[in-house]
Amino acid sequence: MVQVSFSPPTICLALLPGLRRLLPSLPPTVRDVDVPPLFRERYILSGYRPVGQSWRCYVLSLFQLHNETLNVWSHLLAALCIALRFLTFSVFQGGVETQKLWFLRDSSAVITLISCRGSWDSGCKGLKIFLPASAFLAWLSCSACCYAKLRFQRSYPLHRKLCQVGPMGVAYLLDISPVIHRLSTQNWSSSPAMPLHLLQVVLFLLAAFFFSCPIPERFSPGRYDIIGHGHQLFHLLLSLCTLAQQEALYEDFLMRRPALIRMFGEERILLACVSFICLTLCCVMTVNHMSAQVVAQLKRGHR
Repeated sequence: MVQVSFSPPTICLALLPGLRRLLPSLPPTVRDVDVPPLFRERYILSGYRPVGQSWRCYVLSLFQLHNETLNVWSHLLAALCIALRFLTFSVFQGGVETQKLWFLRDSSAVITLISCRGSWDSGCKGLKIFLPASAFLAWLSCSACCYAKLRFQRSYPLHRKLCQVGPMGVAYLLDISPVIHRLSTQNWSSSPAMPLHLLQVVLFLLAAFFFSCPIPERFSPGRYDIIGHGHQLFHLLLSLCTLAQQEALYEDFLMRRPALIRMFGEERILLACVSFICLTLCCVMTVNHMSAQVVAQLKRGHR
């Protein structure tokens, strides 16, 4: 009988130490009592990644099952879908073959797509104030969430959640007000974007509910640690909301871009959109500052 050897080739043996260094084995997940209170979530008892690991371990933990796995992948997959959809719309003009200019060759199209988050009615009349105000409130929401996470300890008081939800609620009310005006005053069959706008509003409200309320894990602590907890549903619903919003924007772009350009001109719209560049920079600086505060707090052992 022919003998079959399953021993790895010599070259594999030589490469194994290097592969182990590049792809280290990940530590198992731990329980809530094994991580600092800063990283614990109410009613989530297990599935936490241990702290103090290298960045390489946390990147590789994308392929490990823990209580944040589905949260991260819902956003990664949504980001991929958004990028692919934007690419196809850019090249093929949303499937409208009669339009000859490509989206990527028309700078005004990009500006219009960013403007007003899909609404060209009453909100656009105050475009020069509307967009900078939206950017400022978005930064305030980011800062408030970081501050609440860092400042308030367990057991979490009610004003911790208010600190997180309040600025986001104000920002959303401002951003969505033109869309709500359209939904309440126009015939929903007048544009294919209208049902999509309604869908994105419903999905956002559901996401806000699960962000604010730890349901269903509140009623069965430990049962939904990996799959099904409220924060996970929040991430999933928010990703679906973004996809619906993107489709609504494209439909509005195809129908409403000429009117917006005639009303404001490309240069004024571009100037108003500069505030979102500032928003990105401010959010990055805020997150970096808060991350440094977290590291310092953990070193001091306050938590």
